[in-house]
Amino acid sequence: MKLPKLCFFIPDLATKTKAMSASRPASKSRWGVSSPQWAAILRDREGQVFLVSTLVIGALVGLAVVAFILLTERFGNKLYPAAGMGLRRLLVPVGGSLGMGYLLYRYFPDARGSGVPQTKAALYAREGNISFGTVIGKFFCTSATLASGIPLGREGPAAQVGAGIASVLGRWLGLRTEKVKALLPVGATAAIAAAFNTPLAAVLFSLEEVVGDLHAPVLGSVVLASATSWAMLRLLLGNNPLFHVPQYQLVNPAEFGIYAVLGVAGGLVSVAFTKLLLGMRARFLKFPRKTLWFQPVAGGVVVGTMGWFVPQLLGVGYDHVGEALNGAMALKLMALLLVLKLVAVAVSYASGNAGGIFGPSLFLGAMLGGVVGNVANHFFPHTVGTPAAYALVGMGTAFAGIVRAPMTSVLMIFEITRDYAVIVPLMISNLVSFFISSKLQPKAIYDELAYQDGIHLPRAESRQQEMQRQVQHAMREATEVFQVDTTVEEALERARFSGFRAWPVSDRNGVIGVVSLARLRQWAGEGSAGKALRELVGADGFPHVHIDHPLHMALDRMGASQLDLLPVVSRANVHQLRGVVTLEDILAQYGVARAAESLPKGR
Repeated sequence: MKLPKLCFFIPDLATKTKAMSASRPASKSRWGVSSPQWAAILRDREGQVFLVSTLVIGALVGLAVVAFILLTERFGNKLYPAAGMGLRRLLVPVGGSLGMGYLLYRYFPDARGSGVPQTKAALYAREGNISFGTVIGKFFCTSATLASGIPLGREGPAAQVGAGIASVLGRWLGLRTEKVKALLPVGATAAIAAAFNTPLAAVLFSLEEVVGDLHAPVLGSVVLASATSWAMLRLLLGNNPLFHVPQYQLVNPAEFGIYAVLGVAGGLVSVAFTKLLLGMRARFLKFPRKTLWFQPVAGGVVVGTMGWFVPQLLGVGYDHVGEALNGAMALKLMALLLVLKLVAVAVSYASGNAGGIFGPSLFLGAMLGGVVGNVANHFFPHTVGTPAAYALVGMGTAFAGIVRAPMTSVLMIFEITRDYAVIVPLMISNLVSFFISSKLQPKAIYDELAYQDGIHLPRAESRQQEMQRQVQHAMREATEVFQVDTTVEEALERARFSGFRAWPVSDRNGVIGVVSLARLRQWAGEGSAGKALRELVGADGFPHVHIDHPLHMALDRMGASQLDLLPVVSRANVHQLRGVVTLEDILAQYGVARAAESLPKGR
């Protein structure tokens, strides 16, 4: 076997890289520009540097992914020649997982697993830091792992490699931590675009899953990097889609019901896969740390044993997905591969092999869709389309249920087929699968994988909860309002009997400002006690909120205006007072009811 020889140089390379970094003079960059000069360039033109970095990252990541694909395929062809004996299918996965397990344990601990949770961890918990050694280890060890037949995916590892290249380049250029972190989704997007040949879906996946915000300010950079990486892929490997699929056709509207059934099946398979993988990984993590290097061999043994009898199980399996998408695979084989692949992927990942779950989710979906399509054709031969159509929709269905990125799933399948007719059944099936998966397994798999490693990523539930905390949930009726003809002295007298420390000021057209107790006392001390409020309250706008504003915005505006009460006004008419919101009311919404009981309730 030539596999170990490939990776023996990696530890030396990682060690040399660290040594070079440590020995590099601090006052000079690699371009020979002194640090003060480069710092001045970054200070004045950081936006332009970031833009150029985005283009460079897209090109570099595109090259890396092309090398990743070619390396994996060529190693796989050498390890599994067409006339190879059956025993090879047992020995190679075992040897590959054992060798890579040692390298991952000894030299590249951050290169284990998928790559997407690690990328999110770097973004949210590690200041955007992914070491160059991790990039090298992820690239070569994942290539060797997949080439040896371990049935994991290459898209997740490619995302970490891309994000790592972006992180290394950003830190090398001396960019601020915020800018380095912003480059991580740029690199991840470029990697997904090249690895799966779907540039639009790559953008959406990065925003939907990695960043968790479809309105992220890095949208433009992400799109640019995706396009650059995809162009590099086409330039080097040609315009070949990942899957060649026939034209989709809806035979009868009643098929929508069968696609809903496929969604139910996809949701259940997604939950079974997620629970099995997380449960097994939790058990492996309980073993002593000294066994960590040996654990991946458990996946190799399972895969090798299954692969000896069913060779279609080995590797990423995109060739067999293509067969299912073109109706060239038998029903029994698809059902068998569905079960065996689910178990093999769960054991391989849980035991610590390097590889992702992006590709396996598509494989499981294609087999599941093919099974449902064949069964539907058996019972309703003149009502439904070909099993290949259901295999195509099944890919997106399983992806939506496992990865929890339903919008990415729809766009991805659309980019693969370039056929708009598939969108509606795909949306139906995805929605059902996503709903069932979310109900039966509330926590997303990538977040749970990070949590098992002790990393607490921001969850979608917390973001949704924050969006649900709006001013309308904390506001109260405006029971105390000062009129503009009220004098400062009169306002101070009324304030003695009020539970508030700030009050809206209104005229006949509505609210025109806010006055605080501290401001009233200041005016009185300056000799303006007899003046009416209309003479003192500014007419150039006033601090306020609307009912649909989030509570944190109300807190920001309270801090900026030094007020603990704000008027809540209409969006159609800023002078129309709809109520008030106080600091105590907001704190009560967060469970901190300090003095809310002492305030007068007007509702």
